[in-house]
Amino acid sequence: MVKVEDFKTCNDSRFCKLHRQFADSATKASKADPQYYVKKDSVAFADNVLSARIVNSQKNIDLSLTATFLEQQIVRLRIQEAEPIKPRYQGCGEHVLKNGEAGLLNSSFSDYNLSIKNSTDGLTTHVLHFGKNSQNHDFTLLLTEKPWSLSILQNDKPTIEVNSLGYFNFENVKTHDSVSSVSPSNKISDATENTPLADNSTQTNTDVKHDETFKSWTDSVPNGPQSFGIDISFPGSSNLYGIPEHASTLSLKTTRGAKEHYSEPYRLYNLDVFEYLEDSPMALYGSVPLILSHSSQHTVGLFSMNSAETWVDITKNQPSNILNLLNKVVNRSNSASFSSSHWITESGVLDMFLIPGPTPKEVFSQYASLTGTTDLPREFALGYHQCRWNYLDQDDVLSVNQKFEEHRIPYDVIWLDIEHTDSKKYYTWDYKKFPDPVFMQNELAKHGRNLVNVVDPHIKTDPGYSISKTAAQNNHFIKNKNGKDFKGWCWPGDSNWVDYFNPESLQWVSEQYSFKNYHNTTSNLFIWNDMNEPAIFNGPEITMEKDIVHHGGIEHRDVHNIYGMLVQKSTFEGLSNRENPPKRPFVLSRAYFAGTQRYGAIWTGDNTADWNHLQVSIPMVLTNCLTGINFNGADVGGFFGNPSSELLTRWYQLGIWYPFFRAHAHIDTKRREPWLLGEPYVSHIRDAIQLRYRFLPYWYTLFYENKQTGMPIARPLWVEFPENSNFYETTTQFMVGSALMISPVLSEGDVVTQQIKLPSQESYYEFDTDYSVPGPETLTMQTPIDKQVIFAVGGNIIPTKDRPRRSSKLMKNDPYTINVFTSMRGEAKGSLYIDDGETFDYKKGAYIYREFSFTNATLYSKDATPKEHIDSDSQKAFIETIKDIRVERVVISKMYNSFTKAIITENGVQREVEVTCTSKNKTKCVIRDPAVLISNDWSIQLVF
Repeated sequence: MVKVEDFKTCNDSRFCKLHRQFADSATKASKADPQYYVKKDSVAFADNVLSARIVNSQKNIDLSLTATFLEQQIVRLRIQEAEPIKPRYQGCGEHVLKNGEAGLLNSSFSDYNLSIKNSTDGLTTHVLHFGKNSQNHDFTLLLTEKPWSLSILQNDKPTIEVNSLGYFNFENVKTHDSVSSVSPSNKISDATENTPLADNSTQTNTDVKHDETFKSWTDSVPNGPQSFGIDISFPGSSNLYGIPEHASTLSLKTTRGAKEHYSEPYRLYNLDVFEYLEDSPMALYGSVPLILSHSSQHTVGLFSMNSAETWVDITKNQPSNILNLLNKVVNRSNSASFSSSHWITESGVLDMFLIPGPTPKEVFSQYASLTGTTDLPREFALGYHQCRWNYLDQDDVLSVNQKFEEHRIPYDVIWLDIEHTDSKKYYTWDYKKFPDPVFMQNELAKHGRNLVNVVDPHIKTDPGYSISKTAAQNNHFIKNKNGKDFKGWCWPGDSNWVDYFNPESLQWVSEQYSFKNYHNTTSNLFIWNDMNEPAIFNGPEITMEKDIVHHGGIEHRDVHNIYGMLVQKSTFEGLSNRENPPKRPFVLSRAYFAGTQRYGAIWTGDNTADWNHLQVSIPMVLTNCLTGINFNGADVGGFFGNPSSELLTRWYQLGIWYPFFRAHAHIDTKRREPWLLGEPYVSHIRDAIQLRYRFLPYWYTLFYENKQTGMPIARPLWVEFPENSNFYETTTQFMVGSALMISPVLSEGDVVTQQIKLPSQESYYEFDTDYSVPGPETLTMQTPIDKQVIFAVGGNIIPTKDRPRRSSKLMKNDPYTINVFTSMRGEAKGSLYIDDGETFDYKKGAYIYREFSFTNATLYSKDATPKEHIDSDSQKAFIETIKDIRVERVVISKMYNSFTKAIITENGVQREVEVTCTSKNKTKCVIRDPAVLISNDWSIQLVF
């Protein structure tokens, strides 16, 4: 069980405690008398930017507010000191934004209209109309001066409100002030005295001590307190999602107020938390400061681009005197429901993107335009990964590989943890255990399989270790506050950490993955970056001290949550460039941040082998997908502990629906390769894994479509059925793409009774059976250990490959099955993406993207390739490599007539084939070997 005392609570964090108390004071105030307000006559608009000055009524603080209008009606809100004594860190965007700061595109809207509205209550509000979307929705921004607030309206209805509760509070670096503007009385428990610097002094906060102590560690806070807090509310919404990573529910629980579920805020601070609690807002391994609000009326989002430690409180219908005043400005009823988030961040600038939606699809596209989408993975990476800490030696690896052969269980990757190295020195091998690593990798490659080695970011301090010696000589290590190479304790003992914020250091690490430098590696070896929060065993909260200094004088406190992403980025670049032409890498990271999706996969960390962790893996995986981290999964079976055969089987049945599918286990656990469970469990696990491989064409297509649109790969039901409020909190069922609804068994029992809810007025088909049922409906289904409930939603077409193989590579030239699940109108649609699965040639057009449709009893396949790649030389060359791959079967459900034949039209030639209609009412029609080519246009018309 996790030692919770090793990690801070809000009360242990000076700035979190401060801003919570400020919020309490604002809530309890007898009248709306804000300290912060927009300075009169400071509001201006020019070049897509609305600007204003915010001042503090109780001290001489002058803040700059800008709202920049970007493409897709996104509004970027920034607040910082107008004239700072020392600039705050503002480099987050260069790492997080997909094209850096320079890549942000301003709105093309030109018909801006700024006006002033004065209310009878003396409120002055600046009104700016800033665009229309494709549905002709009007977007308006309101900036109220005193009390200051900012609102986004769609068709005159508020959807996002900033500072409507009056929680905004900004610690000014000009003062030695742990209180800042805490409350109208300027009092806070445990506060120190407010000590301003001389106005004409060049002194900075480094001249005054601001030490903060947690347990035995002292943070010198050399630049003084720089925190800020602000509330963001979402009118009309009762459900908020996002801000991973937490082992908690899908819909965020309240942390304050009369009906609080947690007493602590959700914390965003990447930490190594093993055996984590399964219902807690504690920080875990990753952080994505994106929150989504959804209701039947609209979906919106808020992305805070700041990599410092952040706490987020969640409230519902929080009372506020300021809000009562503002309700009159936005014409919103006092009785309207709303959810609020209170963002409390330690340092940096307030830099937030208001994402207006108003549909789920638009929100995902808007967020993707900022941080990017999941880079298209190697095709093998979507297969099954077999891992544990640790496979003992080369013979053990090859023995496990052979056992998969004997038991006819497909897999694509076997993994090696830290014990494969020479004394925990990465980029090395323990040659006593692994005498011929190249031979081992080549043996795996014979059946299309791959190897993954762990490479952690800590470098063993050892002058005889070439990596350590070279890094020290070339100044690649992070410095401590005294300017010396920082040293901490991790798996090898004394260790150093590379400073990835130094571009030269990041490049140097990437070069270590070349075949020249990483000896005895081949093209089928890939990398796992673990411990990159970073985890430091003798550090505060098992991580790095905040006052450590990175390249360019950046304090670690400003960039902590980005560090792990840069480790993964360096590996991604190294693996990409080790071959010519470059090939797509595979890199798994434990730590992550917004933008990580561009560099590889992540997993949910060190979970436990129990039913609770099985259950919580679903909201964890779904929340990651909602916030752009789509290539993610949980350790199947649980990392700690020994699962029962039943639990492990059920976890495999769930795990095949994680985007990233890996089994993993701790070094102290019993071996649990599937065949060790014996029958009937090994057969059930084999069936589950084989089902994953059947659906690989569908998975790969979903990853391509995510890259184009940002749509989540695994989805909560509300994404597909946004108007059905019954499913806003559901995680016992979820979607994979738009076509498959998964209802896993999440509790113990030989035969588990499940209540399956069908959300919409549509046909639902149980996959691989003849059972279908119209929705909406609630079904009671019995699920013995050999069964899992998978429904295809009517109106979808799903491509599969149904021939069992030993790995995904051996499926490459296999024929396809096209599964058609008709809607109540007798129609369906779907798609299929194919490329070579390993190179970057798809960026030049070396792929096909097919669109399937079924209407009027006819199935069509048409080219859906984007215009820039249609008939390109690259596409033509690629099609030549797959020209013989055909469709071997078409299965159509549900037909209301029994057809006997079909007319196939391909390349202007018609031919006739037999149709067999089966099932009780002859409603499933099968065409065996229509022999149409997957890369061609064709139609198949059913006739009597």
